[in-house]
Amino acid sequence: MCDTIVALGDATLDGTVILAKNSDRQPNEAQVLAHVPGARHEAGATVRCTYISVPQVPETYEVLLSRPFWIWGCEMGVNALGVAIGNEAVFTREPYDKEPGLLGMDMARLALERAATAQRALEIILGLLETYGQGGNHAYPNPEYYHNSFLIADPHEAWLLETAGKYWVADRVRSVRTISNGLTIGREWELAGPGLREHALEQKLARTAEDVAFDRCYSDPIYTSMDGCRPRQKRTTALLKAERGQITVATAMSVLRDHGPRAATGKAWDPGRGLTMDAVCAHATLGPLRPAGTAGSMVAHLAPDLVTCWLTGTAAPCTGIFKPVYLGGAGLPDLGPQPKGVYDGESLWWAHERLHRAVLQDYGTRLPLYQAERDALEASFLAEAARIYECYRGASSQERAAPLAAFTASCFRQAREATDDWTARVQAAEIRRWPGRLYSLAWKRWNRQASMPDRI
Repeated sequence: MCDTIVALGDATLDGTVILAKNSDRQPNEAQVLAHVPGARHEAGATVRCTYISVPQVPETYEVLLSRPFWIWGCEMGVNALGVAIGNEAVFTREPYDKEPGLLGMDMARLALERAATAQRALEIILGLLETYGQGGNHAYPNPEYYHNSFLIADPHEAWLLETAGKYWVADRVRSVRTISNGLTIGREWELAGPGLREHALEQKLARTAEDVAFDRCYSDPIYTSMDGCRPRQKRTTALLKAERGQITVATAMSVLRDHGPRAATGKAWDPGRGLTMDAVCAHATLGPLRPAGTAGSMVAHLAPDLVTCWLTGTAAPCTGIFKPVYLGGAGLPDLGPQPKGVYDGESLWWAHERLHRAVLQDYGTRLPLYQAERDALEASFLAEAARIYECYRGASSQERAAPLAAFTASCFRQAREATDDWTARVQAAEIRRWPGRLYSLAWKRWNRQASMPDRI
């Protein structure tokens, strides 16, 4: 389960495009931050995706990705030309191909590596869908099968693509748009694949061609109504519309940290409560309707002259911190070993899990122990990024690569040092209110499966 949002220039304070996403995965499905340089490729070369190989193109662009550790593709990412994509699982009436094939996440990465604009990325994904379809297990360790939707943006525009098997519709974004794990395009769309209306009529999902609404006709009515996607999508849309014309990177970060209307009022909020995934910042618990939590978050600030990608590289943005990353020669600092499905305290993702999972033991008591410090540190990153933007927006890639890389490395270092301090502080704090029994049992099981340290 995931949520992706986009705001165009008429909705943002500085006139730029901002795309942001939470990637929700199973609790031990660690997320990797990956920087892949641009490259030229020999004629006839292929590229190995998660399950299958596809023909390579002559040249691929530099990309920055956030991806599940075992998947070649990405949940979200941005390329050197400012194309950004967020991918969503959607549940439809069309049968899922369970044979290993091309994942929606593979399509997102292939499009980022190959597209200079959002519209070109849309065309690439549609070409892949037509040629290979979409299929295979999407999750670890428990398999999941679904179809995909995509929000695709560049510094000038954005597109929404929704699929159900081989059928698809696409809409150009106007002002703001948000998606969750359900189809949202109804009777009107800008583009559509062949046979969509005819298939809906054959399946008796609509009475007339004019009555065909993609979301109503093609959504799986049971799963879509139970997975919490509708209240999440309604919530993210409302939050963006309330700030239209004033939306900033900080606004997008706050949306990704949102726990719903009740939490926004200041009332006590507990991640162990609730049956469905109805909060944007998702927290897993025992049961079939909340199997996942937010494993990584991204805010892409797509200014035409300098793209800044803000990444947590860690789970639960409400407990973590966003750090800035740049392309064009800057890239990522050393983040330690790539995380996998078991604990490794040297990796960025698992080091933060010690803090994240300790906070979950008494969220209301433990998060406030460092939240104000986290917010202040993140605000200092944002302020320095704004200053750097003014200094280097007109500079060449060669001139700005070193200072941008140094700034990114400094932010990651400060965040890691602060996380270590916060972890020690949280672990030492007395638990005043233990979470519910089922919630505790679920996390004990996940901790055991990941070989987490006894004291977290």
